[in-house]
Amino acid sequence: MNSTEAGRVAGHADEAEPLSELQRIITARHPDPFAVLGRHPVPGGAVLRALLPRAETVRLGPGGPEFQRVADSPLFEYRPDRAAKLPRHYRLSWTDGAGRAHEYCDPYSFPPQISDFDLYLFGEGKHWHIHRILGAHPQTVDGIAGVRFATWAPNAERVSVVGDFNAWDGRCHPMRVRGGGGVWELFIPEIAPGTVYKFEIRNRQHGTLLLKTDPYGRQFEVRPDNAAIVAADPEYAWTDDTWMEDRKSRDWPHEPLSVYEVHLGSWQRDHDGGFLNYRVLAERLVAHAQAHGFTHLELLPITEHPYDGSWGYQTTGYFAPTSRFGTPDDFRAFVDHCHTHGIGVLLDWVPAHFPKDAHGLAWFDGTPLYEHEDPRLGEHRDWGTLIYNFGRNEVRNFLIGSALFWLEEFHLDGLRVDAVASMLYLDYSRDPGDWIPNKYGGNENLEAIAFLRELNTVAHQQFPGTLIVAEESTAWPQVTRPTWTGGLGFSLKWNMGWMHDTLVYMGKDPVHRQFHHDQLTFGLLYAFTENFILPFSHDEVVHGKQSLLGKMPGDEWRRFANLRLLYTFMFTYPGKKLLFMGCEFAQAEEWNAAKPLDWYLYDRANHRGIATLVGDLNRTYTRYPALHRYDGDGQGFEWIDCHDAPQSVLSYLRRAKDAFVVVAFNFTPIPRHHYRIGVPADGTYREILNSDSIYYGGSNMGNPPLEAEAQAWMGRPYSLNITLPPLAGIVLIRELPEAGTPETPGATDAPEVAP
Repeated sequence: MNSTEAGRVAGHADEAEPLSELQRIITARHPDPFAVLGRHPVPGGAVLRALLPRAETVRLGPGGPEFQRVADSPLFEYRPDRAAKLPRHYRLSWTDGAGRAHEYCDPYSFPPQISDFDLYLFGEGKHWHIHRILGAHPQTVDGIAGVRFATWAPNAERVSVVGDFNAWDGRCHPMRVRGGGGVWELFIPEIAPGTVYKFEIRNRQHGTLLLKTDPYGRQFEVRPDNAAIVAADPEYAWTDDTWMEDRKSRDWPHEPLSVYEVHLGSWQRDHDGGFLNYRVLAERLVAHAQAHGFTHLELLPITEHPYDGSWGYQTTGYFAPTSRFGTPDDFRAFVDHCHTHGIGVLLDWVPAHFPKDAHGLAWFDGTPLYEHEDPRLGEHRDWGTLIYNFGRNEVRNFLIGSALFWLEEFHLDGLRVDAVASMLYLDYSRDPGDWIPNKYGGNENLEAIAFLRELNTVAHQQFPGTLIVAEESTAWPQVTRPTWTGGLGFSLKWNMGWMHDTLVYMGKDPVHRQFHHDQLTFGLLYAFTENFILPFSHDEVVHGKQSLLGKMPGDEWRRFANLRLLYTFMFTYPGKKLLFMGCEFAQAEEWNAAKPLDWYLYDRANHRGIATLVGDLNRTYTRYPALHRYDGDGQGFEWIDCHDAPQSVLSYLRRAKDAFVVVAFNFTPIPRHHYRIGVPADGTYREILNSDSIYYGGSNMGNPPLEAEAQAWMGRPYSLNITLPPLAGIVLIRELPEAGTPETPGATDAPEVAP
C-alpha cells in the first residue's frame, strides 16, 4: 500500500455521517462485499456490480454489453434485460487507462467455501487441521480453478487480498466475514500457485490500514521480501512407509537416542557462500550423521523467519519451511531421505514468543490479537518479542495446529519446544511489580500450562511414537510425566542443570577439581525424576561462551584430553544425548551463524581424533543396552564409588537387567596406576573404549584384559586393579565365555588402546 492509498482510505475515518452501502464499498470499508458486489435481484430484474479501480471500460465478457460507472467512482453496474440468461459464474472484460485489455471470472459469484462446522471448531480452539482451512489453498469450485484465501481478524472492518494480480490495491478483492468469529474468506478464480499475496486489513476502531503476511502461509518470499506465496498442493511421493509404521510402536525410552543439532544455514555452504538446497543438505547430513553414529538430526528453527541473525527463533511463518533452502517439497525430500537411511528428524519449534515485525502477527488486525495487550503479560523485554495469549482459543488452535502440521505434512519425528520456562512463569526474567499474578496470586502461567498439556496430549494421540521435547531450565516438577498425573506430558526434557554443572566443573584447572567434586555427583540425585536428554547445544558455544574445546583448561594436549573425557562422561551418563554441530570434531572457534563450520580441521590429527571418538562413543552407546536401556530409570545406574574427591575419580555401573558395563574416570592429568575398584562379578574384564587411545589423539595408556579378584572392595564381592589414564574415561565389559568375545566398536576394528 502506498501513501496515496493510505490517505484515500484514512480520509473517511472520521466522517460523522453514516455511509451508504455503495459508499462503504467504494471507500473499502464494507465488511460484506458480497452484499453489494456480484449479482443481486432488483425490481424488474437484476444488477451486476464490480469494483475495478483501474478500469476505464467494463463489459460482460468480450464484446458484451457495457457496464456503467457509478458517480465517477471505481464502481461499475450493469442491469441485464429481464430475459437475459446469465451463467452462474460470468466473466468480465475491462480495459485500463493504457488501453490494455483484461478478463476475469467474477469472484463475487461464488458462495462461501468454509463450513460452519470448521468455524465452530476453530472458535472452540479444537480444529487440529486448521491449516487446511485458513491460509491460501488451491481449489476448484464448479469446475473453475482458483485459490481460497482465509484469515482470522475479528477486529477488522475490512480485509482484502492484495498482490501483483490486483496492483496491491485493497479495494479490488475485499473478503467476506463469516459470522461473529472474525474469519474472513474469499475464493479468487484463476489465481494459481506461485502467486504472491498479503492481506490488507482496516481496523474497525481506528481506521488504520495494515499490510500483513499470511499467518497460515505455507510458503514465503526469500528475505528481505516477506509476502506469502500460494503453495501448490504437495506433489512429493513419500518412500518412508516402513519408518513411519515402525515409529508407532517404537519403545524410544529404552532405545538409544543420540541427536546431532544443526543450523542448516551455517553447517555447510556452497562454493560461492550461498545456502544449500534441502535435498543437497539431506545427502550430506545423513552421510555425516551415519559416519558419526547419530540416530537423529535436530534442526534449529526452519519455520520462516525474516532475520538470519535470529537463527530462526523469531518466527513469522509457523506453517512454512523457510524458502532459504528450497520449497516445501524439497524439505519433504529432506525428511524422506533421512528416514529411508535410518535417521530421525526433530524440529526446534518456538511457541513461546514471536517478533514485532510490522508484516507479522504483532497487532495483526490493529489490536493485540495473538499477544496480550498489557506488556507485563505480553512482552519479553530480554528478547524484544511478544508473548502469545494462551488463554485465547484461536491462538491456542493456531499453535497446536502448527505443531500438528509439521508432524503430519513433513513426517517429522518430534518437536523441541523452545523456552518452556519462559512460558510457565509469569515473572520469568521480570522485576518485582513488572508482572501480574494469576487468579490465585501465584506466578504460574495457568493458560500456558493448559496449552502445553493440550499440545502434548493431542500430539501423542495423533502421532504415536513422536517426541515432544522441552527446553526447560527450572525445577518445575513432572515436565515429562503424564498429564493425568499432573504432569506436562512432554516426552523428554533437556537436563540444563547437568549441562551447567558439568561444564563449570570441566572448565576448572584439574588441581582445583577435588573441591568441586559434587558438581559431577549432584545430578544423580534427580537424574531419574524426568526423562532427560543431555544437551551440549548451540546455546553453549555462542555469545562469548567459547567453543566446547575453548572452555577446556590447559595446553593443547590437556584441552583435547579434557574434551575427550567430557564426551565419554556424557555418553556413559544416564540420559539421551545431544551434541551441536562442530562439537563432534572440536570446532575451535565459537559458532558463527554467518559462516560455515571450519571443516578443514578434519585434516588435523587432534580434531580427527575427537571425531573418531564421537563415532565410537555413539556406536558403543547404541551397541550395549546397558548404556541406554534404562536411561530414565534408576535401575540402570549404580555408583561404584562417588567419594574419591581427593583424586578426582568417579566410577559407576550402567545396567540392563543382568548385563552391565563398568565406567571409570580420572579427571586429573596424573595417571592412576593400580587403582582398585569393586565389581559385581568375577570373570575377565576388557576395555571396549578408552578416551586416551592413540586413535583419538591420547597418550595410549590403558589396560589389557583383567581378571577380577576375589577381594571385596567398595561394597562389591570382587575387584579390579586398573590403570586410569590421565584426563580420561574407560569403559569395560565382563566377557562371558559362553557368549564369546563381544565385538569392539570403532571404524578401525582395532583395540581402542594400540598395543
